[in-house]
Amino acid sequence: MSDGLAAPRLLVGLDLIEIERVERALERHPDRFRARCFTAREIEELERKPRPSESYAGRFAAKEAIGKALGTGVHFTWTEIEVAGRGKPSVTLHGWTKEVAARKGVVAIDVSITHSRTTSAAVAIAILGPEGA
Repeated sequence: MSDGLAAPRLLVGLDLIEIERVERALERHPDRFRARCFTAREIEELERKPRPSESYAGRFAAKEAIGKALGTGVHFTWTEIEVAGRGKPSVTLHGWTKEVAARKGVVAIDVSITHSRTTSAAVAIAILGPEGA
């Protein structure tokens, strides 16, 4: 860049999921699906939403997008990625996923979630620290 500022280094992930697919999982295996994919904080927040299945789908898509941004996928570690908070959600990593992000130099992850009538989508941007940091 000509202004002498370094461009931010970013990793990007995107995911789409059909809300109906999540509705079926919640109907067939409600406790198992929730426990396998969501933290207690996420479940508490999502159960208060007007359309819980839409919100579960959005958070699931966000977790998948984060895994894609990190270049690892999720590999059954959904609860290691917590997407929680009112309004714009924040991302907190735990365990192996947190270690992978640290090795890659990730200093923050931003996520945006949206829904249509039938689909939830999320984009995740992992922000890398300065090279050599």
